[in-house]
Amino acid sequence: MQLTKIPARLLCFPMFFTRFVSVIIPFLAFCGLASAQTLTKVDDQISVSNEDWPWWRGPGRLGAASTGATIPPSWSDSERVVWESPIDGRGHGSPIVVGENIFLATADESTGAQSVLCFDRQTGNIRWKKVIHESGGMWKNSKSTAASSSLACDGQSLFVAFPNDGGLHATALNPSGEILWQKRICNYIEHQGYGASPALYQALVIISADNKGGGAVVGLDRKTGEEVWRRERPSIPNYSSPSILHVSGRDQLIMTGCNLVTSLNPLTGELLWEIEGATEECVTTTVTNGELVYSSGGYPRNHVAAIRADGSGTIAWEINNRVYVPSMVIDNGYLYGVMDAGIAYCWEASTGKELWKGRLGGTFSASPVLVDGKVLVTNEGGESYIFKASPDGLEVIAKNKLGDEAFATPIVCGNRIYFRIARFTDNKRQEYLVCVE
Repeated sequence: MQLTKIPARLLCFPMFFTRFVSVIIPFLAFCGLASAQTLTKVDDQISVSNEDWPWWRGPGRLGAASTGATIPPSWSDSERVVWESPIDGRGHGSPIVVGENIFLATADESTGAQSVLCFDRQTGNIRWKKVIHESGGMWKNSKSTAASSSLACDGQSLFVAFPNDGGLHATALNPSGEILWQKRICNYIEHQGYGASPALYQALVIISADNKGGGAVVGLDRKTGEEVWRRERPSIPNYSSPSILHVSGRDQLIMTGCNLVTSLNPLTGELLWEIEGATEECVTTTVTNGELVYSSGGYPRNHVAAIRADGSGTIAWEINNRVYVPSMVIDNGYLYGVMDAGIAYCWEASTGKELWKGRLGGTFSASPVLVDGKVLVTNEGGESYIFKASPDGLEVIAKNKLGDEAFATPIVCGNRIYFRIARFTDNKRQEYLVCVE
């Protein structure tokens, strides 16, 4: 539904503009047409099912589940679990779901091997495991792993990026786990860990490799791995994923961190605009309201900022809050964030005005997920909070616990949530992929 389809008789109402503002806009918001998801549709020329979660931050790239998705009010290790499957190895990358398959990256920290796993979506049974690198996996911070990225899938091929043996490597696989091509992007000096996930756009897969040795962001041909374009990046460690958004009237590839907010043409790598508007190290993936993009970071300073994406170089607003690791979500003009320290916030997205804040509890690394007018977010102890996406105040609907540890962001497809969690038995850590319905 578009504005051009509004019945012509509405134009005959007295005081049309007043009526338009007071009636039509709320109606569009009620229908979901004024939501950020509608405003930011990307012309990626990739067909995505509403039942799938094909890449980091979901089908709309904003950390939001598709329309019609729902989540149960309660779950536990023994309640509403459809299936759970042990994961061989360790990783903090979220799973992705495409068709009947679930894919995730994992690493054996005793050998340095890095692999991709495929599970059956309905049963959780393992379908295949493909070792991408036999050894050489890199990680450093105690909260990082050698498999902290999500994969991306266009329905025909899978794409994964691993830091390995002094370099950042991109690999493409077919749905059966056979390697199609592999490419070394650049040298990679480990600082804390690598967590950036691939982004897909038209014929390209886009990989970022910010690091203190001097990184790059590159566009590779998805079919061949041939390098189509490359942009060199500053010699600064940084962890955010490339984010492709339709903002300010065009598709833009947004990079935050390295003290910059950078916009590139995702098809050519051409620099569209760049400003000093971020911290040195960022982890979060930006979202948009269609006009602004949002940068957040926690080193060497705390900040959340909104930048106009029209190339004017304008910082619309900036506040001193530490939203460092968990990415934010946006809904109907309101921005929601959860600080690493467990404080939830709601801001007016256009102005940065704080509307409310409230404590959840625990420490957070996983990012919030927006679903059915609610925000789902999980702390590092496996406790998940559900609160209303509303500017009226923090209203926690439910608190549920699954497992003993959770760093990966859960994903929501249809009426199912897929969690990557860990349990400890006799001081032995074991990861699981768990389906809750």
